[in-house]
Amino acid sequence: MIHTTADSDEAARLRNEVVDRLVADGAISSPEVEAVMRKVPRHAFAPEASLEKAYAPYAAVITKTDEHGVQLSSVSAPQIQAMMLEQARVRPGMRVLEIGSGGLNAAYLADLVGEAGDVVTVDIDSTVTDRARRLLDEHGFGRVRVVCVDAAEPLDDLGTFDLVMVTAGAWDIPPAWTERLTPGGRLVVPLRMRGLTRSVAFVRVDDHLESESTFVCGFVPMQGSTAHREELLLVAGTPEIGLRFDDGLPADPSLLDNAVTTPRVELWTGVEVGRGELVDTLQMHLAITLPGFCVMTVDPDLDTGIVAPSNKSFSLAAVDGADFAYLTVRRTEDDKGVEYGVHALGPTASGFAKIVADHVRDWARDRRGGPNPVIRVHPAGTPDEQIPADRVIDKVHSRISLAWPPA
Repeated sequence: MIHTTADSDEAARLRNEVVDRLVADGAISSPEVEAVMRKVPRHAFAPEASLEKAYAPYAAVITKTDEHGVQLSSVSAPQIQAMMLEQARVRPGMRVLEIGSGGLNAAYLADLVGEAGDVVTVDIDSTVTDRARRLLDEHGFGRVRVVCVDAAEPLDDLGTFDLVMVTAGAWDIPPAWTERLTPGGRLVVPLRMRGLTRSVAFVRVDDHLESESTFVCGFVPMQGSTAHREELLLVAGTPEIGLRFDDGLPADPSLLDNAVTTPRVELWTGVEVGRGELVDTLQMHLAITLPGFCVMTVDPDLDTGIVAPSNKSFSLAAVDGADFAYLTVRRTEDDKGVEYGVHALGPTASGFAKIVADHVRDWARDRRGGPNPVIRVHPAGTPDEQIPADRVIDKVHSRISLAWPPA
């Protein structure tokens, strides 16, 4: 199928090196995904990048930005593509809809479904679909159908699909996606919930979707009618400290106006994690259990030391009235890991720090090392009594429920 002359010996070496690493890391677990990622020349679909950048295992290749430098389109990192292809469980003969074009992922999908299958890739941006069409034609994938359309709108003329794979960050699940799925079909989507993005593999069960697997990821956000922006609360009145809320600001943000004038409270939890230990369940636990959950960022150019997170670009945080708190870490005495702590500011910061610390300890006792919550997507308007959940997040088109499996 592939007719490229650009596949140099060096490119082949780098491609096999990346695949070997992803197999060793566990991102690739099936022989089908391993074979297609060794076969399709990734660099041919990322001509903007050098060979080294095209085959960097954990880095995306940015293909389009706006006038402010905001990323609009990219070729996802090999690790992310492998992970989502494994979640998708693509088989020969399937009909697949890809939402968010680039060319490379459609080529992987076309090879996996074979001559008996069908792949349609769509994007809202005509420059993206034009690029995808050109690259697919140049490298032997002319039978992939490329369509320029807002995929959140009805897609009746495209038929139904065994798999819908979304390769842009989604805040909501529009009806058009579930309506295009066959009974028992799969939707793989980078879904943002309370500021956290997870690649979720859903299976259609009657009138709703139910998660089968979830993994941490990051994606260029969706454009068009389902685009959604986080709301930013500037704590100190300047961009130095920003609290980002995914589902609306606190009822009275002005209560935080004087929080930064109070002494910073520091409380250590006694919860230690080792190097390389996954803490995605801690993130989800706090997002589900803390009502004022948000993400804190600190502008390094404006940083005056009011707050001291361990990660200035992404810190788990929460707001309660006139107080706010965030997680930080310090090295353990044996230098084999870190201990979680809480910093809090505000008139009753000590009490709020204890509340957040107790949530971290609850995670360590009840959730650590266990499964992620089951995520279900119900149509908007579904009554509460029909949704088993520890938390329900209401979107425009759907109700997202999260429920921890029994301990």
